[in-house]
Amino acid sequence: MNRIESREPDEGAHTDFAARMSYGDYLQLPTLLSAQRPLSDTDDELLFIVIHQSTELWMKLALHELDLAIAALRDDRLPQALKNLARVGRIQAQMIQSWDVLSTMTPAEYNAFRGALGQSSGFQSWQNRRIEFLLGNKQAAMIEPHRHDAAISALLDAALRTPSLYDEAIALLARRGLAIDAALLQRDFCQAHASNDSVRAAWLRVYRDPDAYWDLYALAEKLVDVDDGFQQWRFRHMTTVKRIIGFKRGTGGTAGVGYLKRAVDTVLFPELWDLRTEL
Repeated sequence: MNRIESREPDEGAHTDFAARMSYGDYLQLPTLLSAQRPLSDTDDELLFIVIHQSTELWMKLALHELDLAIAALRDDRLPQALKNLARVGRIQAQMIQSWDVLSTMTPAEYNAFRGALGQSSGFQSWQNRRIEFLLGNKQAAMIEPHRHDAAISALLDAALRTPSLYDEAIALLARRGLAIDAALLQRDFCQAHASNDSVRAAWLRVYRDPDAYWDLYALAEKLVDVDDGFQQWRFRHMTTVKRIIGFKRGTGGTAGVGYLKRAVDTVLFPELWDLRTEL
C-alpha cells in the first residue's frame, strides 16, 4: 500500500511512558505551557502573551540561523550561508503572520489589561535588539535598557563590536577580487554601515553578470529577502499598534507608533536597493 494511513497503536505499544521519554518530556511542555501567566482576569490577555512568547521563540531560531550564516560567510562556506538565510526568510514569514492574529484584539480588549503590563514593552526585547545588531543596525544606546543584566548586556556588546552579516558579505566580495575600499574592511564595527560607492559598484558588477558571480548573486537576493522581510515585520508591527492604541505612547515610555514609523524606514543593506535604479 503506497499511501500513508493513520492507525491506532498496537495494544500496549507506546502507551506507558513511565520509564521513557514522551513527546511532552522532549518538548518540556509542562514548563512551556505553564509560562503563560496573565496578570488580569480578562480573557484576551492570554492572546497577547502567547503571541509575544511565540515571537521570542521564532527570534531565538532566527538568531541561531543568523549566527550560523555569519560564521559560514566568514569561512567562505557560501552554500551553507544561503541555506541559513533561506530559513531566516521562512521564520520571518511566521513572525509577520502573527500580527494578523494579534490584530484581532480591539482597543477595548487591550485597554482592559494594559495597566497590568507596567513598564514592560517590546522595545525591551534583547533578542530583537541582537537581531538588529547582527543585521547591522548598530546603536550602542539601545543596550542601556539591558545593563541591569550582565549576561545579556555582554551578548549585545559582543554583537555591537563584531562584523554584522552584511559586513561579512562585503568582506567576501573583497576576497572574491571585487574592489572594496580598504578602510571599509577595517572600520569601527560598532557603527552602522553607511552606503558606500565601492560596495554599490561591486554589487552592480555582480548583478550585471550573474552567470560569472552566480553564488554572490544568490547571496545578494537572499540579503534583500531578509531586509524586505524585516521591513514588512516592522510595518505590520506599526499598523497593528496603530490599530489597537492609535497614537498613544507605548508601555515603557516609548513613542509608540511614532517610533515604529521611524523603524519602518530603516534599510539594512542600502547598496542592494540603490543599484536597482542603475540596472
